Amino acid sequence: MMRLLLDTHVYVWSVSNDRRMPNDFRKMIAKAEQVFVSTASIWELSIKSARGKLEPNGERAIDELNEQSVIVLPVQLKHALAVRAMPDLHRDPFDRVLVAQARTEVLRFLTVDSELAGYLNAATPA
Repeated sequence: MMRLLLDTHVYVWSVSNDRRMPNDFRKMIAKAEQVFVSTASIWELSIKSARGKLEPNGERAIDELNEQSVIVLPVQLKHALAVRAMPDLHRDPFDRVLVAQARTEVLRFLTVDSELAGYLNAATPA
């Protein structure tokens, strides 16, 4: 069973059918049994929105969250604590939480951020 966690930008691209979305990611999302979006991603998008720094596709991703066929994955204590055990490959706290969630929940993490590929369960475009 393929279970995916989408990085924030991958989620935004999937909602907006953005051409930057890698074709292999589109195929994986279409075939997956479960596709998750973290509350950390929604939090990140909301912060950018409040600061006026979110592009329209990001606003749409927030507004249409309930209409998307994704499962919202809440950040739990076990995810926050898992960040402690992670190697310091990436400093962005949102990305670190997403990777911790993917590792803890055994999800394939879809991202185009090559710095995150060093973590377990991270997938970058072919």
